[in-house]
Amino acid sequence: MYQRRTLVASSVGLHARPAGLVARTAAGQPAKVTIAKITAGVPGDPVDAASVLGLMTLGAAFGDEVELTAEGDAARESVDALAELIAQDLDA
Repeated sequence: MYQRRTLVASSVGLHARPAGLVARTAAGQPAKVTIAKITAGVPGDPVDAASVLGLMTLGAAFGDEVELTAEGDAARESVDALAELIAQDLDA
């Protein structure tokens, strides 16, 4: 299992367009990735990163920390790709 935390850089958080971009990217990864919002240092319930609705239910706003997790041979590659995407301003 591979995990990585990152901060949400989009000013609208993981909603609308940013959630769609993240979900499409997650769906194209070789490993299934889950994502959870970190509150008080503790990850909440994870959702499928390839689900737009799941991402939007996290309520992850600009500056919030999220944790991405995947298992298997391509876990690091898949998680790193999504972490780097989320760390960018996807509103532009």
